[in-house]
Amino acid sequence: MSHSNHPTRRDFLCQSAFAGVAGAAALGAGPLFAADRPAGPVKYKKAVKIGMVQVRGSLAEKFQLLKELGFAGVELNSPGGPEPDEVQRAIDATGLIVHGVVDSTHWRTTLSDPNPSVRAEAVEDLKTAIRASKAYGGTSVLLVPAVVGENATYEQAWERSIPDIKKALPLAEDEGIHVLMENVWNNFLTDAKETVRYLDELDSKMVGAYFDVGNAVRYAPPVEWIRTLGNRIVKLDIKEYSNAKAKQEGDPGAGFRVELLEGECDWPAVMDEMEKIEWSGWGTAEIPGGDRERLQEIARRMDRIFAS
Repeated sequence: MSHSNHPTRRDFLCQSAFAGVAGAAALGAGPLFAADRPAGPVKYKKAVKIGMVQVRGSLAEKFQLLKELGFAGVELNSPGGPEPDEVQRAIDATGLIVHGVVDSTHWRTTLSDPNPSVRAEAVEDLKTAIRASKAYGGTSVLLVPAVVGENATYEQAWERSIPDIKKALPLAEDEGIHVLMENVWNNFLTDAKETVRYLDELDSKMVGAYFDVGNAVRYAPPVEWIRTLGNRIVKLDIKEYSNAKAKQEGDPGAGFRVELLEGECDWPAVMDEMEKIEWSGWGTAEIPGGDRERLQEIARRMDRIFAS
C-alpha cells in the first residue's frame, strides 16, 4: 500500500489493531471519531448493525457494550426504529455514534413495484428514514433502490425508481443526509458501471454508494468496483464471501457463511484501493452477530482488515 499521502496510517493501526483491548479502545474511542470524516492517522471507523447486538438489555446497555469492545458507532433501522429521545439518552450515556440508518422496508415495499401506491409508500418510508437519521445524529440512509423480479424488469426497475427517489432528495438535501445505494443481490445494479450511471442520473450531491465488499465478490473482484465507483463511495459494509464454498455446497448463499478474513475478499487490495481514492469513514459489519464474545471477535477481525 502506498504511504505517500498517509505515511503514519499503517504504523498507527498496526500498533493498535493487535493490542487486544487497548487496541480496540484506540480505534473505537476518543475525539478522532467526533466528525464523520476524521483527521489524522485513524481513517476507518468501525460499526455494526444494531441487529447484530444479540444481548439482553436496554439500548443504552447495548451501546455501552459496543463502546467497550472498541466500536465507534452503530447503524439503526427506520421506519420502526427507537424514539429519538431514547437514542439520545444512549448516546449521551456512552458516547457511541449512530452514524446512519438502514431503510427497513426497502425489500418489502419496493421502489420498483408496478403499483404506484406501493411506490408512494416506499417514498414516504425513505423520507421517514431520512428524518430518523437526522434525529439520531446520523449522516445517511442505506437504500436498496429497486428489486428486479416477477414484478419488474431491469428497465422497469430503473424507470420506476429514479423518479420516486428524486421525490425524497429535496428532504435529504435540506437535512444533510446522504441517500446511499447498496449493491445487493437484487438483480439490479450488479455491475459497477451501471451503478455509476444510475447514481449520476439521480444528480444530487446527497446521493452516493454504500459499497458492500462481500456482496460484490459474486460478480467481480471488489477492487474493480472501487476503481469504477471512486469517490461516489461514502460508506462501506464489511462482509466476507467465498465463491468456492458456494460452489461446493451448491448454494450461492453459502458463500457468506465464512468468517471475515477467511473468504475471497482480498482485504489488503481493497484497503489499498480505498486509500488511492483517499477515502475515510464508516465501515459497518453486516454479518451474523451474537453475544459479547462474538462481537469482540468481529471487532478484532475488523481491526485486522483496516490495518491491511
